[in-house]
Amino acid sequence: MTDNPAQAKPLKFYDRLKLATQHRLAEPILALLCFLEAMILPIFPEIMLAPMIVADRRRAWRLAAICTASSVIGGLAGYAIGYYLFDTVGRAIIDFYGAGDGFASLTQSFNDNGPLMIIIGAISPIPYKVITITSGVAGLDLWTFIIYGLIGRGARYFVPCGLFYFFGPAANRFIEKHKAVAGWGMLVLVIVGFAMAPLLFPKAGTEQVQEAVEVIDQATPDEFNLPTLQPDLSLD
Repeated sequence: MTDNPAQAKPLKFYDRLKLATQHRLAEPILALLCFLEAMILPIFPEIMLAPMIVADRRRAWRLAAICTASSVIGGLAGYAIGYYLFDTVGRAIIDFYGAGDGFASLTQSFNDNGPLMIIIGAISPIPYKVITITSGVAGLDLWTFIIYGLIGRGARYFVPCGLFYFFGPAANRFIEKHKAVAGWGMLVLVIVGFAMAPLLFPKAGTEQVQEAVEVIDQATPDEFNLPTLQPDLSLD
């Protein structure tokens, strides 16, 4: 009697994720991932969230609320790192995500238009921890940070959860048919986030050099402590 080939077939990446979502601690683990993702971890919680909703779409709204609340709380931890521990912890995180070179300009962008920066970072694949830490460094108003974080993170999680809720059966059939594509697609999201982070933040020196050129163009010799040459009009 031979073994069933289907039983001997190794599980694909998506199958392993789906099995993990059936664990009794799946929801607390998802909340922890969202918390750490907003503060330090280079991971997308959607990798775990999507299979959980596909497995049981009735909990889509609860999972979206868990992700949003956990992410905002994690964002507050990131804010604290930027505000209190930037030199010891925050700078290493910022450098890891490729935003160190343009960090001065990034901080100024938060001073000029903090709410918009939070919304962009909260919705896009850009690592959110860069946004939360920079908010703390810039000293962004805490209530502004919380409110816009709730809006951005809410949109980030409630929209896809809603789509999975309404189109869950069709999505499940597609994913089951293309498991390899689904698994690789989730990994690509992580890579895209890393790639987009440095593109969002201006490179170091770009704005500083431009400002220096403008200052030099508008300056007078006295401002540089240089002697002003006067023509010699004497007839001697």
